[in-house]
Amino acid sequence: MMVEAGYETIGREVIKCTRCPLHKSAIRRVIGKGSCSPKVFFIGEAPGKSENETGIPFYGRAGKELDKMVEYMELSEEDWMVTNTVKCHPPENRRPKVNEIECCKPFLLAQIILLNPKIIILLGNTAEKSFCPERKLEWGAPVEHEGRTILKLYHPAALIYTRSKVETQHAFIDKNRHLWS
Repeated sequence: MMVEAGYETIGREVIKCTRCPLHKSAIRRVIGKGSCSPKVFFIGEAPGKSENETGIPFYGRAGKELDKMVEYMELSEEDWMVTNTVKCHPPENRRPKVNEIECCKPFLLAQIILLNPKIIILLGNTAEKSFCPERKLEWGAPVEHEGRTILKLYHPAALIYTRSKVETQHAFIDKNRHLWS
């Protein structure tokens, strides 16, 4: 139904959603940021405190790290979009629970169908478990999944806390650059 109604409908439906308890503490719903015709669609874990206040995904420190990653990937503004597995901030920055992820999954799948990206980059384990729970992906190794190319990379927050992963992340990007170039 959302797909047929168009992309703006997804945002309206997210804003009025009460499917799980996360909506109770949400200041703003966090839908997505970027191009409406992206080559690359990034999926993160969940909105953080800054994202909850602004409604913009990857707005805080992890967002600055994502910006560096996008620049390293040589993507233009028209080339990418980012969202999260859930659209509301989990209390105390905890990971989203399975039922919360499942409640938001129709929104995520509708975004993917409407945006039709060439590649989906899962940022971390939570995004992987949300998007393809029946598979365990290798870091930096692309796979075909339901007709799309999927790549799992480190979440930008992991790069903040473990700086040694930045070089490894760059190697993953260099090895897979052909996927979006």
